[in-house]
Amino acid sequence: MEFLQNVIEIQNYLPHRAPMLMVDFILDLNDHEVKTVFKIKPDNLFADANGFSEAGLIENAAQTCSAIVGQTFFLDENQKVKEDVEVIGFISGIKKAKVYALPKMDETITTEAVLHSRFDGENYSICTMLCKTTMDKELLLEAEINLFIQEK
Repeated sequence: MEFLQNVIEIQNYLPHRAPMLMVDFILDLNDHEVKTVFKIKPDNLFADANGFSEAGLIENAAQTCSAIVGQTFFLDENQKVKEDVEVIGFISGIKKAKVYALPKMDETITTEAVLHSRFDGENYSICTMLCKTTMDKELLLEAEINLFIQEK
């Protein structure tokens, strides 16, 4: 993946770790948009001999989306990573999702998400994201996902 020169470590924005981590790197990130990449590997929980599953695409999209809101919990006001932060997050709803194709083993997907709406409470956020996943120029997934993220 020679295009990965100025990447951001996803672990700084998500509580997920292997084997549930479905994003390798963040390519671009701001308060309203994110772009990630993920290579489908044989040991992935959502893959089999035929490749990546629909559930895997949805989980990849949700984790990509979480990076936008995750900044609030995992970074301090100086953009430094906070230590010992515990966050729980989950998909609270999928308003719509359309899978067009599934990637095969060892293929790399790119997922982009845009923050559509967000409500912040004292130690939680509820948001709606619009996302799409592609491989090269082929559209694999379009979805509108609601997420709930809360600091423990």
